Formats: sequence, C-alpha cells, structure tokens
Amino acid sequence: MKRNALTPEFVEFIPSTLQEGVLYVSLAYSTASHLCCCGCGKEVVTPLSPTDWKLVCDGETVSLEPSIGNWSFACRSHYWIRRNRVHWAAQMSRERIEAGRAHDRAAKARYYGDETRSAPRSDPARPSDRFRPPGANGPKRDGHGLWAKLVAWLNGPS
Repeated sequence: MKRNALTPEFVEFIPSTLQEGVLYVSLAYSTASHLCCCGCGKEVVTPLSPTDWKLVCDGETVSLEPSIGNWSFACRSHYWIRRNRVHWAAQMSRERIEAGRAHDRAAKARYYGDETRSAPRSDPARPSDRFRPPGANGPKRDGHGLWAKLVAWLNGPS
C-alpha cells in the first residue's frame, strides 16, 4: 500500500526487520532507513552526510533532502519526505538519473578531496568519525588567525 506519511523513530541501531511506515534514524551511524513508500517492501537506506542526504528535525517532525529516488528498484518510486509526510514526485528520465549520479560522484570527490574515489573508506560497522564541528581539530596555529593578529597588535611592533 502506498504511504503518505512516515513516523520517525530515533534508534542507535537500525533494526534487522523494518516496520512499514517508520523512518528509522540512527545519528550514531549517520543513517536513516525505511521501507519504500510505494509498498514494494524494499529497504531504502539513506546515508546522512554532507554529500548524501541531510536530515532536518524540528522537534516534532523530520525531513530528508534531497528526494528519494529508488532508481534501482523495480518500482522506480520517487518522493520527498518533508515534515513526516511523503510527497510523491514525477519519474525521471534515464538521462536525468545519470546526470544526477554524475553530479553526486563529483560532489563526493570534491568534498573528500580525491578525484579517484567517490566516498571515504571506513568500517561501516563503526560510527562515523568524519563529521566534526568547526574548530574540532583545534585552533588554527599558522600565525595568521584572529588570535595571532590580536596578540601581535597588543605586543606592538617588534
């Protein structure tokens, strides 16, 4: 049965058997999963990262961006999840799908800084450690940062 809404459930681990109508979100593993909203029963996995899907939570509802395009499934369903609601979208041509995939590969290569691979190599069973808030790697110490300029100004000419 075609779905028009999903109920978010925040979990540490995505269960091995998914329930219809539930969007499972694991922040620890940067992943959201659900059964395809067309009713075909296929599992849809959406990795959460700067180059994949973004999860927006307003405290009551969740949204995923960009749209979900199940191009490798027989159903080829295409929809958006916005504020727990499923908004059905039009089918896309093979050319548009391939252009979107090429764009995604290029975005990954730019983000991860390696034109020869499209995603980081990591152990999928471990939580993601590649996401760090700004400044998490420590302060900039090249002598050109704000603090260095302030100290130089306070010390006056050498």
